[in-house]
Amino acid sequence: MSRPLLEVIALTPADAIAAQAGGADRLELVTDMAADGLTPSRETFAAVRSAVDLPVRVMLRASDGFATGNAFDALCEAAAALHSEGADEFVLGFLTDDGGVDLAAVTALTEVVGAGGGVDESRWTFHRAIDRAADRDGLRKRLADIPGLDTYLTAGSARGVDDGLPTLLAEAERAGTPGYEARVMAGGGLRLDHLPTLRAAGINAFHIGGAARPGGWSGPVDATAVGRWRTALDAPVPVA
Repeated sequence: MSRPLLEVIALTPADAIAAQAGGADRLELVTDMAADGLTPSRETFAAVRSAVDLPVRVMLRASDGFATGNAFDALCEAAAALHSEGADEFVLGFLTDDGGVDLAAVTALTEVVGAGGGVDESRWTFHRAIDRAADRDGLRKRLADIPGLDTYLTAGSARGVDDGLPTLLAEAERAGTPGYEARVMAGGGLRLDHLPTLRAAGINAFHIGGAARPGGWSGPVDATAVGRWRTALDAPVPVA
C-alpha cells in the first residue's frame, strides 16, 4: 500500500509552498475560513498551481452551511471557470433541508466540472456535509453511482473526530461494500493521538487545517507543523 495521504488546507500560494515543504501529498484550496471554506478565485487557483506541483482539490461552496442557497448558478459559473483554468479535482457536498443529500445539485455541479466519466474525468471529495446528514448510509448509497467521487472527508460526527471515532471505525470496516467504495479521509478536530487507532483500522487518508497553523487561521501554514504529521504518518502502522 502507498504511504498515507496527507491533505492540507491552503488559502494562498505561500500556504501551498509550506505544505509541500512539510510533506503534504495534496491541498484543499479554499477561501474565507470564517465561513468554513468557500470557493477560491480562478486567479488564486492559478497562482497556487504555478507555485507547487501537488494535486489541488478546489472547494465548490458559495456560502456557510450545506444548502445550495441562492448562489448556485454563480457557483456553477465559478466552477466552470476553475475547470477551464485546469482544475480537475474538487470538494463539494450539499444537503436538503431535511438532511438528505441534494442529489440534483451534486449531479449538476459535477457535470459542470467534467466528472462525467472517461480518462480525463475530474475527481472529487464529498466533504463534511456527510457529518450533518440525517442518514449517512443512505447518503453514501445515493451517491455511489455519481462519476468521479473517490473520497469522503469526515470526522464521523459534526462534533469532530473525538465524538465520531466509533463511526469512522465502523465505516472503515465496510470499505469496498456498496456505497463504501470511496476512500475515507479523516478530518475535523483530528489530532496526532487519533492516528494510531485510525490507521490500525485501515484508514489511510488524513486532512488537517488548523493543525498546520500554530498561529491560528490568521497565520500561515507552517512547514514544521506539517512535517510532524508527515513523520507520524510515515511511522509503521500499529499492530492491533
